[in-house]
Amino acid sequence: MKKYFKQMGLLPAILEAIRNEPETVAFPSVPLVLPAGYRGEIEMLDPEKCSGCGLCVRDCPAQALELVRQSRSAFCLVYYPARCAYCGQCEESCRHEAISHVNRFSDPTRNLQDSRHILKDTREQVEHEA
Repeated sequence: MKKYFKQMGLLPAILEAIRNEPETVAFPSVPLVLPAGYRGEIEMLDPEKCSGCGLCVRDCPAQALELVRQSRSAFCLVYYPARCAYCGQCEESCRHEAISHVNRFSDPTRNLQDSRHILKDTREQVEHEA
């Protein structure tokens, strides 16, 4: 008898769930609309602001960023979305506000080498100037 009354405690929750709108999204039958402020893929909004200081790389807990440096002015900033935790630490660490999360998913891939994005590469520019 006690078990029956415990189950009756669920009845109001079940009735409320039936009366209310669904709380899930209708994706994939309709396009997915990401909310404002969603931390998606990392992007260089203004590559000229990036000085290659490496603070974003140093502070990334998931090691999703790599700085390949040839000299002080010749460097390559690489982003690995498969490693990214989308925590926003790189964006917080960038004192020049060059790196930012955008409201977009990373493209799916089966090959991790394809999942690598070059955010900024100044190595060729410096070689041509020399």
